[in-house]
Amino acid sequence: MDKQVQKLTQEYEEYAKKNGFKLNPNKKLVENIIKMLLKKEQEHGEKYCPCRRLTQNKDKDKNIICPCIYHLNEIKDQGHCHCLLFVK
Repeated sequence: MDKQVQKLTQEYEEYAKKNGFKLNPNKKLVENIIKMLLKKEQEHGEKYCPCRRLTQNKDKDKNIICPCIYHLNEIKDQGHCHCLLFVK
């Protein structure tokens, strides 16, 4: 795992812990999601959720920058966020 992936994984682990949930225990899945987030950042300038569709409208798309505005309700209602990065 490269340093960027490790750093972002650790940041998301800390974020999850502070908010009462955790990263998905499937480390390979987490690594793949993190890589997609970094790719989105490289391509579009932000870590847009890989499971959400970009509209090319910056105001609308700010809602899908990971962690997106939807993840807390998804975790509460479904036990995980849409992309499965965060789980109860």
